[in-house]
Amino acid sequence: MTNELNTLKGLGPRSAYQLKTIGIHSKADLIKQGAVPTYLKLKQHYKTISLNFLYALVGAIEDKHWRKIAAT
Repeated sequence: MTNELNTLKGLGPRSAYQLKTIGIHSKADLIKQGAVPTYLKLKQHYKTISLNFLYALVGAIEDKHWRKIAAT
């Protein structure tokens, strides 16, 4: 079974795992929660989460690579 989160741009297996630990299991979950609230929740659980993860979350929602998000 393919993990939907792994198929989103900018998210790999580790990112998908971290998202699952806070209750995000799909793109729909991510959209419903929102990129910023999800990022803030991740920061509570994983102190080393970087700002690039926020860019990756926005990119996953918008189907863009996180570097394009960061550049804008």
